[in-house]
Amino acid sequence: MNTIPEIAAVLRSLKSAVIFTHMRPDGDAVGSGIALSRALDLLNIPNQLVNEGELPQKFRFLAGAEKFLTRPTLDAEGYICVDSSDERRLGELCKLFLKGAGKGKVTVNIDHHISNTRYCQYNFVRCRSSNCENIAELIEELGVPKDEVISSALMTGIITDSGSFSHSDVNGDTFRAAAQAADGGAKVDRITNELFRRQSKARSELYLGVLSRLRYLLCDKLAVAVVSLEALSKGGLSQADTEGIVDYALTVDPVEVSICLMEVKKGQYKASFRSKGKVNVNEVAAVFGGGGHILASGCMVFGDLEEVVDRLRYAVYSHMGDA
Repeated sequence: MNTIPEIAAVLRSLKSAVIFTHMRPDGDAVGSGIALSRALDLLNIPNQLVNEGELPQKFRFLAGAEKFLTRPTLDAEGYICVDSSDERRLGELCKLFLKGAGKGKVTVNIDHHISNTRYCQYNFVRCRSSNCENIAELIEELGVPKDEVISSALMTGIITDSGSFSHSDVNGDTFRAAAQAADGGAKVDRITNELFRRQSKARSELYLGVLSRLRYLLCDKLAVAVVSLEALSKGGLSQADTEGIVDYALTVDPVEVSICLMEVKKGQYKASFRSKGKVNVNEVAAVFGGGGHILASGCMVFGDLEEVVDRLRYAVYSHMGDA
């Protein structure tokens, strides 16, 4: 694996770059992308920021969010992936990324997932509560001052991926990175208000409906929530509006693992996992070709709903040990 100084040297040498973020971007992916893009701007390195889909509404308050494209128009020298454990996480942009890599483009991977496959020429992977902590360290090495745009983006990623500083992997480095972002102009009150204290009536009704039908399995140690395409369509909502549903069941005392199944299309579900710590859900997700973190992971599962639920139930049971 490469070091931060080595990654910084590679980025400084680029004449142009495209920054890739993972499909269905969360705050850490968005924050990592915006902060790094702004840093490259300040270094006078032409760059573009891409994601396969539409940016979730709740992140559009960030300066720099308007830079996101669904496909690059720049024939860049370098391709940089942030917060993506493997190239498949780029979704529809995976083919474009692989084609560019095959043609000799410089590829860089900056991530914090334990399941990262080191799929680029240059890889920096350090398991932290957020990838924005890695990006903050890289920007410091680049010698770029953290202005309000960079600081707000970094703070967004740190807050969201650390569970508002509540996850077990939060440490002094997390708070130091957040303090530096605050010193750089990040307004925590505005960020938390935009992220957690605003939602549409339709999204509220979706939550109420899904949570009222939670399934409890394995002697109540596993909870499964299901979000159907019909429910999303009824409220005029997108997949991004389901974020946070998976976390609710972990507040129930007997539950050790929570799963949210989001219907992508008939016979295909995106499974998001959360664990209180006794079950490594990265290993559970790996059974289905997915991955992520020990306490938070995801994968795609195919089949009829009841078949999918049963397969997931057995996979969780197989990894429960003494939980």
